[in-house]
Amino acid sequence: MRNQFPKIFLYFLGLILLLNLIQATATQLIFDEAYYWYYAKDLSWGYFDHPPMVAFLIALGQVFFDGELGVRMMSCLLGVGTMSVIWLLVDDPKKREFIPHFFVLLASMPLLHAYGFLTLPDTPLLFFTALFFLAYRNFLAAPGAGKAVLLGLVMAALMYSKYHAFLVIVFVYLSNPGLIRDRYAWLAVLVSLLAYSPHFLWLYENRFVSVNYHLFERPNRPYEFFDFTLGYFVNLVAIFGLTFYWIYRAALKARAKDLLTRAMLFVSLGILLFFFLSSFQRRVQTQWIIVICIPMAVLAFRYMLEHEGTRKWIFRMGLVNIAILMFLRIGLVFEPLFPVVYETHGNRTWAQKITSQAGDIPVVFENSYRMAPMFEFYSGNPSFSLNNAWYRENQYSIDSSEARMRHKRVLYVSRFMPGGDISFNMPDSTLFYGLYIDPFKSYRKLRTEITTLPETGAGTRFSFDVRNPYDFEVPLSELKFGLEFLDGYKQIQKVIPVEARPEKDQTLLPPGESIRMDALFPKESVEDAAFVKVVISENGLRWGLNGKSKTIQ
Repeated sequence: MRNQFPKIFLYFLGLILLLNLIQATATQLIFDEAYYWYYAKDLSWGYFDHPPMVAFLIALGQVFFDGELGVRMMSCLLGVGTMSVIWLLVDDPKKREFIPHFFVLLASMPLLHAYGFLTLPDTPLLFFTALFFLAYRNFLAAPGAGKAVLLGLVMAALMYSKYHAFLVIVFVYLSNPGLIRDRYAWLAVLVSLLAYSPHFLWLYENRFVSVNYHLFERPNRPYEFFDFTLGYFVNLVAIFGLTFYWIYRAALKARAKDLLTRAMLFVSLGILLFFFLSSFQRRVQTQWIIVICIPMAVLAFRYMLEHEGTRKWIFRMGLVNIAILMFLRIGLVFEPLFPVVYETHGNRTWAQKITSQAGDIPVVFENSYRMAPMFEFYSGNPSFSLNNAWYRENQYSIDSSEARMRHKRVLYVSRFMPGGDISFNMPDSTLFYGLYIDPFKSYRKLRTEITTLPETGAGTRFSFDVRNPYDFEVPLSELKFGLEFLDGYKQIQKVIPVEARPEKDQTLLPPGESIRMDALFPKESVEDAAFVKVVISENGLRWGLNGKSKTIQ
């Protein structure tokens, strides 16, 4: 190992690992981490929002540790693993002379810094992106069946991390058209598809729920230059901080002298271009482009080795970045030092406020897949997110968590109620109320689909199907139906109740079956409505997320 990793390199690496382990232990979870912890409670080959890698990592970490460290242990290891692989990708003997510069470069990248201890899908995405480039370099050096199999397995691991990984793989293959004629390259693709087949099967069994949501059902809003496109350029600065000018300059000056460098340039510039074009359609989140940190770190460090001026500036500004980031990391633990109330502040406190008033009964959170798992993590009590028409579907929409609540006395928590049996404030002072419901009965998995909608005028008759996926009968008397109107960006405008009757004379919705319902289009008009779907209110609960959108002609 010393031939590849000098002793001083290992000292730096060990120091970073120790720092991240301490940070992981002392910092309360952020909401997304709690959500992925909830994933890991029931391991599967897929989840509503993401492939399963993040859940696998959390489950593995919890074999060794409890609490926050159990959730984050594997991220700490992958964080230093990513740095180690990036080091191996820099094939220049002069790098040994500038080990401190290497670590300053990497540690100054804000999200690369953060994902060294936070457990999010981007953490394995970064690690396996780096490993993919390393496997690809070895494959180029001497193509063969063994290296093709390894490359294919790494590609599968990359895709198991996050769907955005598809862009990395595609741009690497586009950078080398000769791969189309390489039998070993096709072997790598075949191996990756076989290794990824359990997730394909999960998608099929779950009606491609993830694909439908991300590509078709996810709400958007009208284009705003400052928030969409200008915001995208702000993100380009944010992912590198004060060193952004020299890092982008190094990438732009890099020359594709070999196929690996060419692949790194294709991935970096390809992803930047892809999300630039995407910014004209929707707001691009910062983490969507973080994968460019891997190839650009390699390109930037190579450039630093050859250009003293750039090396000095990245080192200086990188130290400033690190100082700011370290201050913020301390603020994640000690709230008074952080400039704003953040997700890691006060989670144990508000969870205890609820349990001190409600005891150990299950808690149902209205429209919050973030609060529900956070409460369950810090209280140990069962929780559930009841999603309605003004929210979005998530893992709670497709798993069995609803069954844990049904027919039980629960505390229903919402920030939209005017009052309740209990109340508490979140760290940002948002007031929540809790209302006891006994018994709680929801049927959020009932699905509706409009079958005939010839016209949308007042009094026009239309029909829709209601499918019952449960293993028990659902009384129709407990259901009310409504038409949800959405604009062209899938933003909800209004829900109007409709009278609906089954085509056949029946009072129960049989398990595993569908029935046809007839209804009249409401007299009330909704301007600018582009889509419509049927939603259900069961036992007085707010309208659910039951329907499949249908375009209004």
